[in-house]
Amino acid sequence: MEDNHYKKSPREQLEIALGEQLNALISASHALNVKAAARFDSSLQPAAFHIIRWLYSYGPTSAAVLAESTAMDRSSVSRLVKQLESLGYVKKDASPDDGRRILLSLTEVGKQKTISALKEKESVFYERISNWNNDDLQEFINMLRSFNGL
Repeated sequence: MEDNHYKKSPREQLEIALGEQLNALISASHALNVKAAARFDSSLQPAAFHIIRWLYSYGPTSAAVLAESTAMDRSSVSRLVKQLESLGYVKKDASPDDGRRILLSLTEVGKQKTISALKEKESVFYERISNWNNDDLQEFINMLRSFNGL
């Protein structure tokens, strides 16, 4: 079987190389997320830590928004939230805007455990950029922001 890289234009080769590097980034990030999830609480599924991380990053929200934002079905979110709540990591409160609406948020214990669990992941990425100058780092941030459509 022939290697089709040789028949590709220079632009197509660059796009393939970009795809390979993005896949490497996603894979490395996923592996670090799994490690962070185990560090947070090894009895939980990584999906539960995904909920924890979302709440840590974006704050209180409804179960419906959480399900949509994490690409999980509502029944999975509900089951995982119940588990997280029973362990003291997540709490439910009435919305200040609409007392009938329930908002999910991290408890103080949940926040502190999240910070601790994320330190390892952050240290790996911070180490990779530690020798970059500020201009290169800013350019990388700008390019990622543009790539992400933000």
